[in-house]
Amino acid sequence: MEMNYEFSDLLRLIDERSTAFRAVVAAAPGLDAQVPSCPGWTLSDLVKHLGGGDRFWAAIVGAGSAEAPPAEAVAARAALEVPQERAALLAWLDESTRLLLGALRAAGPESGCWTWWPASQSPPTSGAVARHRVQETAVHTYDAQLAGGAPQPLPVEPALDGVEEFLFTVCGTPSAWPHKPTAFDFHAAEGRSWRLTVDGDGARTTRIPAHAAARAGDSDAAGASVHGTASELVLYLYDRIQADSLRVDGDAGLLDLLRAWEPEEK
Repeated sequence: MEMNYEFSDLLRLIDERSTAFRAVVAAAPGLDAQVPSCPGWTLSDLVKHLGGGDRFWAAIVGAGSAEAPPAEAVAARAALEVPQERAALLAWLDESTRLLLGALRAAGPESGCWTWWPASQSPPTSGAVARHRVQETAVHTYDAQLAGGAPQPLPVEPALDGVEEFLFTVCGTPSAWPHKPTAFDFHAAEGRSWRLTVDGDGARTTRIPAHAAARAGDSDAAGASVHGTASELVLYLYDRIQADSLRVDGDAGLLDLLRAWEPEEK
């Protein structure tokens, strides 16, 4: 299924969210601030994680199609050290983003590469990597804001694609659902909806047309339906906020089963 945005849009969103992340870090009282949504991490740890991830994926995209990430990229990430002084750390983070964007531009959207989601609904391509890095950067910008005590909703543009990206990449699997078959509907207040179906064939997501999403009481109603803004849905899926922050119709206990499910094969 096609992505919601063009490749150039994804690169722009990575750049925009990375810029926003650096602005939060630059304005923070200190790099030792705790990140409530990432227990045990300081803001400095979060910077290292995001920048290290940018460099790691830049190397993966640059290596092209492969059965595993490049050994040198794995070793570099394990041995990663970052500057301790804020200005130098911010410069390192900016360079990390430039390396990622440069690798993505050079590869183009259709280039194959290793990914950790080969059996999901997202393809193992540089375009899918770009799409996922938008979400990683957007959610971690929220984490950084939370560390500073002033979290903001995710911007609508990345958040709307983020619901689908999470469902495709993280939830999509051929592993059998170990419970009674059911479906989960996710309705964004901005007018988009998705259905995650889980059964013996695994988990797969489809878009729900607007006219179908508007109908109520259908015989094929989902076991649980989650309603919120796109930002709230993404933050819920990434476990930044709880289900009680959203409107849930149907059996809310099914969401706990979905959260606890660890498919054997991705």
